[in-house]
This record gives sequence, structure tokens and C-alpha cells, in this order.
Amino acid sequence: MSVLDDIVRDKKAEIGRLHPWRSVLRKQAEAAPAPRDFTGSLRVESVGVIAEVKRRSPSAGWIRRDANAAGLASMYEHGGAAAISVLTDGEHFGGSREDLEQVRAAVETPVLRKDFVLEAVQVHEARAMGADAVLLIVRILADDVLRDLTALAGELGMAALVETHEAREVERALKAGARVLGINNRDLSKFETDLATTERLIAGVPADVVVVGESGIHGRADVERLAAAGVDAVLVGESLVRADDPQAAVAGLAGVTRWARGGA
Repeated sequence: MSVLDDIVRDKKAEIGRLHPWRSVLRKQAEAAPAPRDFTGSLRVESVGVIAEVKRRSPSAGWIRRDANAAGLASMYEHGGAAAISVLTDGEHFGGSREDLEQVRAAVETPVLRKDFVLEAVQVHEARAMGADAVLLIVRILADDVLRDLTALAGELGMAALVETHEAREVERALKAGARVLGINNRDLSKFETDLATTERLIAGVPADVVVVGESGIHGRADVERLAAAGVDAVLVGESLVRADDPQAAVAGLAGVTRWARGGA
């Protein structure tokens, strides 16, 4: 089994514990404060930086065990981040629901719940905890589920960052109605990373779909490389969390001019 298989197996067990709370979470989602405009925050002249709060990962181990989620997010925002991504998976990434709730209260920028979403109850949970967007990973979702979860996020006023890694996954994401498409440069089965993945796959994405390059971004040169490929935003985690000055690290990545993609 791959690392991703292990994560999905554990996530299914976690979802099972949520099922008794489905109606409560649905009501909390409907009563939550209005979502912020995640998609709009990425439609600017420069390449948007989605800065990630992440304590650990299966590939890197502990990155910043004692990270204060709200404090880190505030530094990101002051550094010019367009949005904040928060890992809420506890088993494999050291995150929690409380991390996202605290980040949402600490910043004005939109907040993405980054987790392994398999069912509608998790989308309702994300909205209930204050998330403005939710991550949907094409590789772990059947077409009908991907379509339904994308639609549900929209019904709740949230954005869905639909993550892909292969050409067929891009096709499936677009068919499911993705308006924000993530291209993960990391193969989640092997956890190997190559920025050429975004350069290869972005050509098949319509100009009106927001594209986010994910993973493998360590410095401004990497953002400039992906900007030349036509991305609208980048999602950066490990290099920012490890930085001695996360605010300065974000500032060093922000402000890279977007390049036109297919007339965009």
C-alpha cells in the first residue's frame, strides 16, 4: 500500500466517527459566518501565494512541532499571502480543527481546509469550522462523488480547490465543474516532486479556470518558473514553515507578475 492508501484508510475510520454528527454539522455550516472570496483572492495581477500551516508530513516528518497556527498565519498575512491553507489532518500531518478555527479568527484572508475529503459530512464540517474553501483530491474520489462535493462546496458559498497530478485527472476535474484547479507537483503515491508537472499539464486548462501550482516551491525562482507556465497562484508549505522569518519568506515569494495563459 502507498502512503496515500494508508491516509485514506485512516480517514475513512475518522469519517465514521463523524456520521452521528451529520445533522449537527449541517446546521452549523448553514449558520457559520459568510465565506470569504477564496477564488477572487487569487484573481489578481501578481501570482497569489497560498501559505500553508503544516506541522509535519509523511515525507518530511516533523517540520515545526510547536507551530502556533494563528501566529504563523498572521505572519503569512502580513507578508502578503493571498490565502492561508491549514492542514486539519491529525494522524499524518499534526493538524486539527482547532488550528483552522484559530486561523480563521486571526486573519482576514480566505482560509482553505486542506485535508483528505471523501464525503459530504467533511465539507459541512469544513464550513462549520469557518473554512472558505476545501481541498478535493481527484485521485481519491470517483467522478460522481467529485462532482457532488464540488457542487456542495458551491452551495455553501465555498470554493473547491480541485487537485490533480495527471492529464486524465485534469480532464476529470474540469468535467466535474472545477473552477479552481490545483496541479500538485508531488506524486502522492510516491511523494516525489517535479515542477515540470505543472508546466506539462497547464496547457489543457481553460483560461477562465484559476490554476494553482502546488508543492516543490522553495524560492522566488520557483514561483517565477511557474508564473511563466501560466499559474494564477502557488501553494507553499514546508519552506515557509521552516523559515526563521515566515513573514519575510512569504514576502519574498509574493509580487511575481502573472503571465497570460490562453488569453487570460
